[in-house]
Amino acid sequence: MTILERYQAMDYATAPEARSEADAWLAARDFSKSLFIAGDWRAGIDARTFDTEDPSDGKLLAKVSEAGAADIDAAVAAARKALPKWSAASGYERAKVLYAVGRAMQRHQRLFAVLESLDNGKPIRESRDIDVPLAIRHFIHHAGWTQSLDREFPGRKAAGVVGQIIPWNFPLLMLAWKVAPALATGCTVVLKPAEFTPLTAILFAEICERAGVPKGVVNIVHGGPEAGAAIVNHSGIDKIAFTGSSEVGKIIRKATAGSGKKLSLELGGKSAFIVFEDADLDSAVEGLVDGIWFNQGQVCCAGSRLLVQESVADAFIAKVKVRMSRLRVGAPLDKNTDIGPLVDRTQLDRVKRLVEEGARQGAVCWQPDCDVPTIGYYHLPTLATGVAPANILAQEEVFGPVLATMSFRTNEEAVELANNTRYGLAASVWSENVNLALHVAPQLKAGVVWINGTNMFDAACGFGGYRESGFGREGGREGLEEYLAPSEPHGPVIKPAAPRPAARDNGEGHAIDRTAKLFIGGKQVRPDGNYSLPVLTPKGKLAGEVGLGSRKDIRDAVSAARACKAWPDATAYNRAQVLYYLAENLSGRTEEFASRLVELTGASHKAAKAEVEQSIERLFYYAGMADKFEGLVHQPPVRTVTLALHEPVGVVGIVAPDDAPLLGLISLIAPALAMGNTVVAIPSETAPLVATDLYQVIEYSDLPAGAINIVTGKRAELTAVLARHDDVDGLWVVAEAETCAMAEAESTGNLKRVWTGHGRSLDWASAEGEPFLRRAVEIKNVWVPYGD
Repeated sequence: MTILERYQAMDYATAPEARSEADAWLAARDFSKSLFIAGDWRAGIDARTFDTEDPSDGKLLAKVSEAGAADIDAAVAAARKALPKWSAASGYERAKVLYAVGRAMQRHQRLFAVLESLDNGKPIRESRDIDVPLAIRHFIHHAGWTQSLDREFPGRKAAGVVGQIIPWNFPLLMLAWKVAPALATGCTVVLKPAEFTPLTAILFAEICERAGVPKGVVNIVHGGPEAGAAIVNHSGIDKIAFTGSSEVGKIIRKATAGSGKKLSLELGGKSAFIVFEDADLDSAVEGLVDGIWFNQGQVCCAGSRLLVQESVADAFIAKVKVRMSRLRVGAPLDKNTDIGPLVDRTQLDRVKRLVEEGARQGAVCWQPDCDVPTIGYYHLPTLATGVAPANILAQEEVFGPVLATMSFRTNEEAVELANNTRYGLAASVWSENVNLALHVAPQLKAGVVWINGTNMFDAACGFGGYRESGFGREGGREGLEEYLAPSEPHGPVIKPAAPRPAARDNGEGHAIDRTAKLFIGGKQVRPDGNYSLPVLTPKGKLAGEVGLGSRKDIRDAVSAARACKAWPDATAYNRAQVLYYLAENLSGRTEEFASRLVELTGASHKAAKAEVEQSIERLFYYAGMADKFEGLVHQPPVRTVTLALHEPVGVVGIVAPDDAPLLGLISLIAPALAMGNTVVAIPSETAPLVATDLYQVIEYSDLPAGAINIVTGKRAELTAVLARHDDVDGLWVVAEAETCAMAEAESTGNLKRVWTGHGRSLDWASAEGEPFLRRAVEIKNVWVPYGD
């Protein structure tokens, strides 16, 4: 018998991963005391528990103690008590602890992997070969950051006590993504795992005990929405980090508005998987399997929308169906399993409902003819063809093994279809022409783009989304930023403007009456309502009138900003030249602007002239940085380079302060423009004529129409309109606390990026540098493989 004949005659059986050690661990632990608070194991004060089940058969794994509000209070108090000593520890001391955690996880990585598959249902190959090693990588990688924080992030300190809420789809990996950078930067943690999947977090807490994590630095509390709400609303927490659905993310955004808490949200996605006609179709099929059926499709960045070029669509779909027919659906601890069960009955029912609705809306849903276990929460891999762009399967995050397919003809159509979603988390581009791939990648509204690959992650590379996929980043340098805060004290509190006396004529003759209009789309235009707002000097004299802007005027300004393509498409060098020219033209009118500031603010001529000169200097600074605040190239431990590209946020609304009305306005507008954003600005309410005097300077400084738009009027009213406008991508507000809180609360519609001064002003004489430049960019990580 030949070797080939022997090979073909061999009888193969499944090879389940041994679960004896996991069962022994489950049997030995008292899960009624599984809250880890201040280094101790506790039962919940209310003695409540909840069940966690094996999704492959529905059998009970453990009854886990459930935290209530009083338990959250205790955890926050423990974290607050531990914070001063932990944040003051040297980088070396913290590095030793993080390294010890990573090494201890390595020693128990098989137990972590089996528990993860038991609790979550994901195939053991994924938890063993992807989730656990990458979680370990995060702790060891972030141990290396601790000793260089002062050098790499000068003027920054730990954000404080951090409340972290993680989902059930990657229980251990999401824990590592959040806990590692928090500990590295000197924060202390109160973490709530998902109630479906608490087991690996409990094992991690045991690791923290063994690795010498100081008591109170890491606190792990289990529970459902009540515990999550208690964390979000707790006044003793300085930052919230949440991964989960966009709907819950919006609730958290509104709940934290005005609290001063830092917030990062990693939310849902509807990622495009784009296959061009010159792609290696066989490789793309394998990438698609990883992109949508990895973890049963329960992945926020799953490539759930297949966009394939029309010329190869039929051939590609045929290959996909053949590959789907060979996928094995079965027990997660079987090393031959490709697709395990969904996490819970409720998730299975939700996926079934969405597939049924997608079919009702015209999609043709195909499933392979393969065996499925009769017990457990299994769903066959599903291919939906004939999907219209508005079909629910193309728009809603299914979070299951369901792939929606559409075709395109041109590159431009592919980009348009890919961006036809409210999400913006990830995308995958397949082409043998790297020039084409790198041309398309920057046009995709997604925080991560994989070229000829998918679902690639590393601790050195940032991960996070645009639009309703959230804001902030996990991993890498930008992930560390989320756990750092400025070390300088806050500026003075901004008080609501006191009512000024009624305007009175100054009794002096006027040459020719000037009407200060709004500035929209490169033109001076009257306000829609044809009302004006008097501008008074500090002594109550009428200095002039400006247009009283309204919702309609903000709408027109945002439309003009969105239509301006010339500015974001310009090279950074060209933007720099325009900003230099703007500074040059402003400098020629220094005395005129200084006199206006004297009139409107009552400042001395010397102080007013200094403000104008500082404004010119500020323009020079940001002009110089336009082509220097650049991205990075990461080298993860695979044959890939990751390009961390800086991209403009988009349309940025800016609400300028009353103090330093010229310098404050310039200090906010200039960095936004330097990074390629277009701007809708609301100038000082008490001294808006300083801004309207800028119109002529802007008009002859080569700024394209719509790059900057200025709407004068009542600050609070116009801020509310900007916050609610779903075509505004970012909002910066320096105003009284009430207006700042309102801006954050009203921004939830499209989860725009909001920065406020939380009711405090800044030292405008020194308010320059990277903080505003960082706020003016989105960071897109483009993964480019190399080698054969």
